[in-house]
Amino acid sequence: MEEYQEIIMGIITNSGVAKSKAMEAIALAQKGNSQLAAERLEESKAELVKAHKSQTRLIQQEAGGTAHEVTLLMVHAQDHLMSAITTKDLAGHMIELYNRLNRYEEITNHTSIGGNNG
Repeated sequence: MEEYQEIIMGIITNSGVAKSKAMEAIALAQKGNSQLAAERLEESKAELVKAHKSQTRLIQQEAGGTAHEVTLLMVHAQDHLMSAITTKDLAGHMIELYNRLNRYEEITNHTSIGGNNG
């Protein structure tokens, strides 16, 4: 049972870090730092891979005949994982939108500064 709880805590921890990295990526993109935002999003993805491997380990154990009790802590871990995945996915879209917005603003600011007095 102790190994089961350690795996669950790993899912919670890695999912929490993944979600935090995704939120940080959004904030960086909003400030115009697309390179750092992309790095944070990759870090988020790496944490999700760790969480998913832990989840897969539990699934494999169950498929092999080791049934685990579905505890509130396990439900909490699954909730964290799904929330982190959703946040990471949305962060990717938001970062792309901020990048487009920043490029648009650069173009329009450059055009208006260029002296186009028509």
